[in-house]
Amino acid sequence: MPLIRKPLLPKRVISLLLAALLAPAAASAFTPFVVQDIQIQGVERVDPGTIFTYLPVQPGQTFTQEEAATAIQKLYATGFFNDVQIDALGNVLVVTVEERPTIASVTFNGMREFNAKEITSALMQVGFGQGRIFDEAMLERATFEIKQQYLAKGKYGVQVTPVITPLPRNRVGVSFDIFEGDVATIDKIEFIGNEAFSDGTLLDELELTTGGFMTWYTGTNKYSREKLEGDVERLRSFYLDRGYLEFSMEPPQVTISPNRENIYVTFSLHEGEPYTLSGVDLAGDLLGLQDQLEALVTVKPGELFSADKTNLDAKAIADYLGSLGYAFANVNPSPLLNREDHTTQLTFYIDPGRRVYVRRINVGGNTHTRDEVLRREVRQQEAAWYDGSSIQLSKERVDRLGFFNDVDITTEPVPGAPDQVDVNIDVKEKPTGMVSLGAGYSSTDRLLLSAGISQDNVFGSGNSLSLSVNTSATNRALVISHTNPYWTKDGISKTTSLYYRRTTPYDVSDRDDSGWYTVESMGLGLNFGVPITEVDRIFAGLTFERNSLKDIRSCQSGYPGVDCGVNDPAPWAYQQFVDTYGDTTNAAILSVGWAKDTRDSGVAPKKGSYTRLSADISTMDLRYYKLSAQQQYYWPLGRAFTFAVNGQVDWAKTYGSSGKGFPVIKNMYAGGIGSVRGYEGASLGPRDPLTNTFLGGSRRIVGNVQLYLPFPGASRDRTLRWFVFGDIGQIDTTDGMPCYRGEYNEVADPCGWKYSAGLGLSWESPLGPLQLSFARALNAKEGDKKQAFQFQIGTGF
Repeated sequence: MPLIRKPLLPKRVISLLLAALLAPAAASAFTPFVVQDIQIQGVERVDPGTIFTYLPVQPGQTFTQEEAATAIQKLYATGFFNDVQIDALGNVLVVTVEERPTIASVTFNGMREFNAKEITSALMQVGFGQGRIFDEAMLERATFEIKQQYLAKGKYGVQVTPVITPLPRNRVGVSFDIFEGDVATIDKIEFIGNEAFSDGTLLDELELTTGGFMTWYTGTNKYSREKLEGDVERLRSFYLDRGYLEFSMEPPQVTISPNRENIYVTFSLHEGEPYTLSGVDLAGDLLGLQDQLEALVTVKPGELFSADKTNLDAKAIADYLGSLGYAFANVNPSPLLNREDHTTQLTFYIDPGRRVYVRRINVGGNTHTRDEVLRREVRQQEAAWYDGSSIQLSKERVDRLGFFNDVDITTEPVPGAPDQVDVNIDVKEKPTGMVSLGAGYSSTDRLLLSAGISQDNVFGSGNSLSLSVNTSATNRALVISHTNPYWTKDGISKTTSLYYRRTTPYDVSDRDDSGWYTVESMGLGLNFGVPITEVDRIFAGLTFERNSLKDIRSCQSGYPGVDCGVNDPAPWAYQQFVDTYGDTTNAAILSVGWAKDTRDSGVAPKKGSYTRLSADISTMDLRYYKLSAQQQYYWPLGRAFTFAVNGQVDWAKTYGSSGKGFPVIKNMYAGGIGSVRGYEGASLGPRDPLTNTFLGGSRRIVGNVQLYLPFPGASRDRTLRWFVFGDIGQIDTTDGMPCYRGEYNEVADPCGWKYSAGLGLSWESPLGPLQLSFARALNAKEGDKKQAFQFQIGTGF
């Protein structure tokens, strides 16, 4: 590209740049002159004033050969021009420029791995994008950047072809045609220098793998630079956790086959020898708390050094100091190596820093929920000493509200005040209003439908209001419930509920062995919950209920299994209930209980437990008591797995001297989602001897174990998980009641233990909670009702 072209004017014109470049002989041909005027030619978008700022002369001043060369260099340096020419026409200085085009648009064709916004943002960081000056060098840099983005994803066969389209007004459109190719897969992973651990042991620590049976699904055999860097750190941590303090490794060698489809990775390791702890000390400013701090140290002399345990101890010390107000405490574990006997002296150097107090607590991200709903869960007070344990507890309490997908609490120093911090609570709200829809299908109940509308955070107040309707073939229910979690400032909650339930047997249109009956229940309840600790709550309530049995068709023979002479008689158990209690009963039910919740999240818990004990005592026409217990545990396994256990026991019995059996309308049921999957809903337990109707029972035991696993591609989304599970359950009777096996004893073992196993998917989707399960009944016997696939779905608003 020439720096100066032939002058455009045919008259007496002096090419100043040519004179500047031609050394002494040409210099004598150029005579400096006094500039009377300056003219700018060729500008379209660049403001002429910009060019004037780069000229070292103004009208009335003398213009020299050296100044001409300097002006051209400066104008080129702006990057705005392809060509610059300075001419003199008489005493008029003429500056002629050829502007570089600007980029009017940047588009991508054939790109599927990224969205356009991601790549556009990456190109802007290297100076290439819409509105920028077009430059061939920058185009090459942009093309290289796009390729780098694909190489980081393991797509080594990517081809990027830029296409430039001239547009009016000196503009260009830039389009990148992209052929992505396939992701290169890992064909071989090799270790060099490992003696203490086998290749198989080290391979188990890596996220990247070679091809296998499930890699089509997991994708772990697809090369990724980010995954490789993570594996390097995993190997380093693996050795440091086993005492290899002198472990080192060279950067992994990554080679690719000529067809750019297969990757070979080689790790070169230098293991060294494992080190044993010879002693553990505390040093620094211990604040007179040496005994308390030493109790937090779990590593002991004689053990192999473990970086993981050491870091956990350092964190425990820092957290303890944080609970005392030392928000910026620094604990630095430092091992001193003795290479002769391969031992190390470990010293925790402690710098508590300055004790600080909280100036202000800021709440953000809650566009719907009121500030007070979050603040009343916060246990850290403003203008009080900083307490790290209270801040952590506050985060857990806010998370357990169930109103937010994400809760983040950060601490920020106050500028100019070294003894003050601000605590920032940032939340990401989720839909708390829900229109829930449930659906299922079974051979006996046909299509099952349910619906409901609820708002767990009414007008952002934290109160919940719900209206639910069950429209299944056998049960119809209308329940209205309102809960105020802070009925008093001390956190006493109040729940008021009004309900109507109508229960009928299975559809008799095509089942000769189903009897007909209707149970209608209406009730009004008032319950209170009283917090006794941060995680414990006792509750008590009273419910008045009226039950009516209608359409009872009695069996005239008086004994099941004998022709009654009645079309579709009612189940034998319900006929006996009417004979014993009458067709209308009233009951006042007193409920008391205790619950403890230490789970870390109300959306998708990873750790903690939930315990609930309760007792119901009914008086008036129905005299019985029911004892219930439930226990849940959650254990994190590694970074992304959670193991959960649930157990529930319910046991009920009548009291008094009447000798009446337990009322069948209060029986408990099991089977299906929420109890023992793989069996039809409510199908466990006794069957009516006259109609084979599911009767439920007065004793229920259910147990579940579940392993949650991250969903591929969504490991950071804790609301989307799939799981494998095992269920066990049993429904039986008390009060000496027999376990009916159905008409003609067609069910082999209705009250026996039932087992199942399967897999499922749970997702707190924007449309509401979704749960799918596919289960296999492991010990089904003759007469048991099985149902493999079950699901529930909700719609949010």
